[in-house]
Amino acid sequence: MSPGEMAALIAAGAFVMLVLVLAVPILRLRHTVDAATRALNDVTDQTGPLLGKVNTTIDNVNVALTQVHTSLDGVNVQLARLDVVGRNVQQVSANVANLATVVTAAAANPLVKVASFGYGLRRASQKKKMAEEEAQVRASLKAQRRAARRGKGLFS
Repeated sequence: MSPGEMAALIAAGAFVMLVLVLAVPILRLRHTVDAATRALNDVTDQTGPLLGKVNTTIDNVNVALTQVHTSLDGVNVQLARLDVVGRNVQQVSANVANLATVVTAAAANPLVKVASFGYGLRRASQKKKMAEEEAQVRASLKAQRRAARRGKGLFS
């Protein structure tokens, strides 16, 4: 055996030792890879139905949003109608206020005149009464003076 053959034999032995030393971690790594593969397969099996349910949910949400959009369109139409009604009510209330002002002015002016006329009648009747009472008092005083003069003339 030559030294070259011996070196080749040592190199071959070292290579076999290296393969044996690396075989154990590679076998263990194979178990890890198998476990990871099984986990990925489980996730894939569960993700398919889950994604199907998510798609169904999104479709339902889209239908609901379409219905909400339709409802909001109806609400906007009703709000526009209410706006028109509100403007009409505002015009009617302004007209009623104007009418009330006109009626108040029309009724107040004759009422003031009637009240003034009534006050004037009361004052005139009071003055007439006072004048009649004064006339009676004057007549009475005059009669007393005459009687007093006549009485003095008889006894003097």
